[in-house]
Amino acid sequence: MTRDRVNQLQDDEAAITLENVSMNFGTFTALRPTDLKVKSGEFLTLLGPSGSGKSTLLNLIAGSLAPTTGRILLGGRDITFAPPRERGIGMVFQNYALMPHMSVFENVAYPLRIRREPKDVIGKKVHDALARVGLEGFDERKPKQMSGGQQQRVGIARCIVYSPSIIMMDEPLGALDKNLREQMQDEIKRLHTDLGTTFIYVTHDQEEALNMSDRICLMNVGGISQLGTPDELYFEPRNRFVAEFIGESNLISGRITGRDRFLANIGGEYAVPSREIAVGQECRLMIRPERLMMSSPENEPAAGRNSLRGRIIDTSFIGGMTRIQVEMADGMVVTSKAISEHGRAGVQAGTEVLLEWDPVNSVVLTD
Repeated sequence: MTRDRVNQLQDDEAAITLENVSMNFGTFTALRPTDLKVKSGEFLTLLGPSGSGKSTLLNLIAGSLAPTTGRILLGGRDITFAPPRERGIGMVFQNYALMPHMSVFENVAYPLRIRREPKDVIGKKVHDALARVGLEGFDERKPKQMSGGQQQRVGIARCIVYSPSIIMMDEPLGALDKNLREQMQDEIKRLHTDLGTTFIYVTHDQEEALNMSDRICLMNVGGISQLGTPDELYFEPRNRFVAEFIGESNLISGRITGRDRFLANIGGEYAVPSREIAVGQECRLMIRPERLMMSSPENEPAAGRNSLRGRIIDTSFIGGMTRIQVEMADGMVVTSKAISEHGRAGVQAGTEVLLEWDPVNSVVLTD
């Protein structure tokens, strides 16, 4: 997502606003008091592990649950206790939720028929929706005659056929294999661009979230850990949970010794981005593996760069990237990633190496 796109969405009105919304089931808190604004036309992903509160949040917006506290606004309209049918929100489910005795046409037409649309209007809208998802000519097929990916497209067509102002998807690709998932991700992104509708998407797959989203709402234990663009969550995590859940990270424990200085527990003082953190405060320094540059141990670090020296103990060839684990003298293991040029050539286990990074490419985490 570009910065221009972020700024554009920030200027738009909110499609959905949550104000101090919480959800308790008896003594169990599924969602702590939460404020959230979903911008009109954006693709927002609710990401997090099982039990983080993302599905609860989705169901509160959809109207399947009523919040314990707070209110929910659709545009400027209070829909906190409005029934689902009055919210104008479309839903796509992981299990497709197709009616097996109905044809593709009948499944997609169903939302229009319960809204008592004229027959000729139904025909046109159904064919338009099927064309958008690449299912022209599938009108008479039954769900059992279609692949999983095709059934998911029918579910999407049934959702978009009545032009809801917001489309919500609850782990819609979870049952598909890897190649089909990636294909459907591209198709959903294209559909979002074509429709210009607000999408709220739930997944536990971080790669899926990074690939598809304008913004990601990362949740944990019933609350929002960080809300931001994919690059913000990846390169500027606010806490340890975000750093460890999104991608892979190296975390070095230590304490702050100055406005832009960090003393590692393993020894060595490093330059860090300047922050208002009290001298002596315990914290962690995070460096993403791809930010570490590896070279011969005979080299001197470039001016202004931090460095570590160690020995390669393992390499993993993962297609376009090679993952390299380097052990320091004190036993700590640091991971580096580099573009694969000739498989594992030049990065054999036992090789001594120098690792460098620019201080601006590290993040100090205080929790």
